[in-house]
Amino acid sequence: MLAYRCRVCDNPLYFENSLCVACGTALGYAREERAIVPVDASGVYVDATGLVWHVCANLNLSGCTWLARTEGAQCSGCDLTRTRPADDDDLGLAQFRLAEAAKRHLVAELDALGLPVVDKLADPVGGLAFDLLSSVAENVVIGHEDGVITIDLAESDDAYREKVKAQLDEPYRTMLGHFRHEVGHYYEWRLVTGERRAGYRELFGDETLDYQAAIDRHYASGPPAGWESSHISTYATMHPFEDFAETWAHYLHICDAVETARAFGLATVGPVASFARFRDVVTGVWIPLSTALNQINRSMGADDLYPFVIPEPVLDKLEFVDALVRGGSVA
Repeated sequence: MLAYRCRVCDNPLYFENSLCVACGTALGYAREERAIVPVDASGVYVDATGLVWHVCANLNLSGCTWLARTEGAQCSGCDLTRTRPADDDDLGLAQFRLAEAAKRHLVAELDALGLPVVDKLADPVGGLAFDLLSSVAENVVIGHEDGVITIDLAESDDAYREKVKAQLDEPYRTMLGHFRHEVGHYYEWRLVTGERRAGYRELFGDETLDYQAAIDRHYASGPPAGWESSHISTYATMHPFEDFAETWAHYLHICDAVETARAFGLATVGPVASFARFRDVVTGVWIPLSTALNQINRSMGADDLYPFVIPEPVLDKLEFVDALVRGGSVA
């Protein structure tokens, strides 16, 4: 996350702020500028080119502070959500608010990385959409299919998520992590095409292997012995699809955390994009930084912030993802 400041009084701001607590100025997030900007009493912001922007219609529903081009309309970030809980689903709507916050964080990072984020209104076939479903009355399976990412809103509840985390013996499980993992499936679908497929298979394996059989084997037998030497997590060992999505998620974890550390003066290095090799970001910046952050968490009696070890083969996989991000446009 960037270190945002109020343009009126220079007070520090958080990404989610709709109001400056120091001077009382109403705020909105200008996606095109990647900045938090002041809006007037009617929720209007006029940018440097003269374009008029309006506070998103979903401000009260989901806490969205992003700006829309039309008065009374929702913003481009909210356009990505295809399905949400019904108006009478109080629990689902409360969870929806937390999920939307994580989704906005994801989209802001994808924008910063220069990745195309096209909704299914603009591209019904290859676009991206989110079904944010409440599991209050139905079973919801988190996943991706043909550009549609499904998220179980129950995962926004800390108690529920920690219970599942313990059941599956996972070291890390967050709502933002789910979004990052699932969007990895989407970008594999859109970016790993043509000649890129050979390099993918060399690193991750043959993605044509039966997926359901891989799931059954994983949950029946667990990860293979020695998985730590070649994969970032046990879940990554299940199938090449999951190995790629897990690697993609960790790429986003690392990029966002390093850029946040830079913004707040905790890492005195250039932008991630300025490094010739992503492995140098990992070994030279992220590993010492995450080690220090883990120790800080331990000093507070908390779990490690980043409870993972990155072996050499995972560095190669992260470099593959980095090459996709730097050079990948969707066809």
